Amino acid sequence: MDQLAFVSGAALPYICLMHFQHATSAVRLNQLEAAKSFFAGCLLDRDPALETLFVAHVDRESRCVHVSQHAGDERGGEFPFREIISDAAFHGSAGIVLAHNHPSGDPTPSDSDCMATRRLASAVEAINCTVLDHLIFAGTECTSLRRIGLL
Repeated sequence: MDQLAFVSGAALPYICLMHFQHATSAVRLNQLEAAKSFFAGCLLDRDPALETLFVAHVDRESRCVHVSQHAGDERGGEFPFREIISDAAFHGSAGIVLAHNHPSGDPTPSDSDCMATRRLASAVEAINCTVLDHLIFAGTECTSLRRIGLL
């Protein structure tokens, strides 16, 4: 039987979120490839025609301590600043890694992606948390805002 994780009030199988990891051995999101692999798994069973945002909260050793999912539609999605900041404070997150898909098939960050990410990064500094990266997936392609210098 698959283990379950609670994500924004909904239970999702670990196959999507923890890649069959046991709760005692959390996924480490300490490198770009690890984060890409993790979030690619999260997005596997999502409808690629609808935008979905995943937010992973990590501790000081880059271990994932909480993941939330926020559904959008084909035009995009709301960026739930308050919920992300509240989760970061509640879980004592040292860092946050964001990932979402672009239904358009273009992994280029939009102006609103960049602006929302910078705004969140500024806000979470107040609670000693850092936005480590924001990954944008489109098909098999992925863009890292940190890698291209936008974060």
